[in-house]
Amino acid sequence: MTADRPPDARPQREPGDGWVACACGEQHWGLVGAAGLLLRRRGDDGVELVLQHRALWSHHGGTWGLPGGALHLGERPTDGAVREAMEEAGVEPETIRVRADRALVHPDWSYTTVLAEAVAPWEPRVTDRESLQVRWVPLRDLGSYQLLPAFADALPELRQMLRRLVLVVDAANVVGSRPDGWWKDRAGATARLRDHLAGLATAGLAAEDLGLPGRRWYPEIVLVTEGAARTVQPAGGVQVRAADGAGDDAIVRAARAAAQDGTVVAVATADRELQGRVRAVGAHPVPPRLVRN
Repeated sequence: MTADRPPDARPQREPGDGWVACACGEQHWGLVGAAGLLLRRRGDDGVELVLQHRALWSHHGGTWGLPGGALHLGERPTDGAVREAMEEAGVEPETIRVRADRALVHPDWSYTTVLAEAVAPWEPRVTDRESLQVRWVPLRDLGSYQLLPAFADALPELRQMLRRLVLVVDAANVVGSRPDGWWKDRAGATARLRDHLAGLATAGLAAEDLGLPGRRWYPEIVLVTEGAARTVQPAGGVQVRAADGAGDDAIVRAARAAAQDGTVVAVATADRELQGRVRAVGAHPVPPRLVRN
């Protein structure tokens, strides 16, 4: 997406503020790139998105797009998108959860669309002079809005990304995929896997490894344990479900429960029989290396 401030709108405030003369022939705002937040919720009439009616002085002023702007030096796009949405639309970070992102890459610049879901009640509001309005807009009504051209171009792919990813992990199989002495302390090895998965939820998974659109997806993680590892407790945002009986049955139940309302469900296991069972309930298997690396 292109720049959103004219050169004389206001003085440079942050180290990342400034114009990039890109080899594509356009100028873009953000010396180290820019990012915006596409925030959704389930409304009474379906999916709704937070859109910003752009100030008339801005690039493509008067169109509707996403709250966003230039990244700060060293700032992750996910953090920058949330910060910009706080500044421009009053987004409260504790009320949202980041689900995925998509990068538009130019020769000398990039724009990252960060997709998030409202997980608590929250209402957008105009909080700076870059917006005429900020409000929830039904997804089905977007055709009646004059959209920022770059947002309109990206919308077909973004529509496919308005989902969440649940990663169900077969703890016994994933722990057993690496001969690192796990058999000496199954519970300890599973706890270490849980802690690794907590970091994975923040770092995200590459979309291409999942066969999904976009750049990265940030999963909700369900770790299914059995046997000696049943004592492992949830931590770091990772849910832990101890199997009452067969571990495979518990994994299938977890996958079936998650596979609803368009949710993408991936199951980390190398067990071929289990892979077939989770496919039958609408999930798709991924190899243990995807979550171990």
